[in-house]
Amino acid sequence: MEAATELRRGAGSPVDWSLAISTGQRLVRRGPDVPMAEAEATVRDLRDATDVAEGHVRELTGLGHGLPLPPGEVVDRPGWIRASAEGLEVLTEGALPRAYTGPVGAVMAGSAGVQAGMVLAFLGSRVLGQYDPFNDGRLLLVAPNIIGAQRALDVAASDFRMWVCLHECTHRLQFTAVPWLRDYFSGQVRAFLSGMDDTAASALNRFPDVIKEARRRSLDPDASSGPVTLMELLQSPEQREVFDRLIALSTLLEGHADFVMDAVGPSVVPSVEVIRDRFTERRRGGGLLDRVLRTLLGVDAKVKQYAAGAKFTRHVVDQAGMAGFNAVWTSAETLPRRSEITDPDAWLRRVRP
Repeated sequence: MEAATELRRGAGSPVDWSLAISTGQRLVRRGPDVPMAEAEATVRDLRDATDVAEGHVRELTGLGHGLPLPPGEVVDRPGWIRASAEGLEVLTEGALPRAYTGPVGAVMAGSAGVQAGMVLAFLGSRVLGQYDPFNDGRLLLVAPNIIGAQRALDVAASDFRMWVCLHECTHRLQFTAVPWLRDYFSGQVRAFLSGMDDTAASALNRFPDVIKEARRRSLDPDASSGPVTLMELLQSPEQREVFDRLIALSTLLEGHADFVMDAVGPSVVPSVEVIRDRFTERRRGGGLLDRVLRTLLGVDAKVKQYAAGAKFTRHVVDQAGMAGFNAVWTSAETLPRRSEITDPDAWLRRVRP
């Protein structure tokens, strides 16, 4: 298995994923100092919590009854970096712009690997958990980050661990209980990445129009339902359609998970309201450099996705019940459009006339 992975990394990929892993693992910050007894107890509790958490998620959502319950994996920061790089390699295989051959290709792949490793190092000290449907369906819990966040928030350790597990188990259930979702998501990602060459080639020709559009949107509050990034403005119309579908889907997935982790309620997580309030404040925090990096990497935009997606989920559940909300999982056609995320009644009218 390891040899096959190494062979795939060397087969003309535009990103040297081996170098990305080694760079990320070398640069990632050390985790908090934890006594051995506490570390071992955390690992045990997190492994046990995944089964319990998914049981609560299934009961609340009505999804996944009868599906097997594979255990979660508890990893450190370097372990998360390796797993994430492997998942990204599988997801992007054959979709990224083709690598140059020969020495030039090796240099460019190495440069891309270093850059990817730097991003993974930054995120590796922040991510609490992750379900990766593209890397053997692994549910990862990053123990040092969970301990560090729990200490920073000054909340009950057992409650916080369960709260995190509820979020990640919801993501796992989204993909395991909705069998078409994995292929749909990967297909959209590959369609978006496959158009990057054409976008780059035409961006310079369209740049004056892009600047005019950006200025128009900045002056017209009704021009868009939210802020539009330069990357979006540089996209071709075809690529923007794919991008909108990806944004809508990721907002739904993140918001649904945020809704579930709070909706399970104080009977499962007694201090859920305290955790949510402090965690939301923590998402906004950080020093100047941290905020700049988060903006460049799109982390701030992702934080807004949690709120928008949770608001959409909450409104639909209030209006149509959980069974009505679960219509989103029927097919790709019943997923909310990007415009419907902020107008859930429009989704209800379209899907449940």
